[in-house]
Amino acid sequence: MANSKSRMVMGVLNMTPKIFEIRDIATFIPVLAIDLETDVPAERYLLNRSGYYASSKADGFQPTILLIKLSNGALTNNPHDWSDTRTMPTAHSYIADNFYTLESGAVIDVEFILKEKEAPKQSERYTAPLY
Repeated sequence: MANSKSRMVMGVLNMTPKIFEIRDIATFIPVLAIDLETDVPAERYLLNRSGYYASSKADGFQPTILLIKLSNGALTNNPHDWSDTRTMPTAHSYIADNFYTLESGAVIDVEFILKEKEAPKQSERYTAPLY
């Protein structure tokens, strides 16, 4: 329990993690998204010195979302840094714009976001369950 209390004092719990299922044409990409917002000065300093703009809700900011592909560990906080020009940039921007209203586990359907489909895809946890 001491770890839990110390993490709260240090402000780590201010950084909100969520897991999403990114879908596109023949694509399934599980990702971990972390909102780098923090009110802890030491954390803001270290994140900013590392090249991540760590903001505070008091700043009236758009969240800086660090997005990590769970399959290979590729990560960035900039939606335009992904090597592809469609799936990851579109999904990353959508997550950043809607982070606070999205539930962890949500499907981020690029075809639906781009209005190529009328309805979003179902999660593969229902259409292709592991067991």
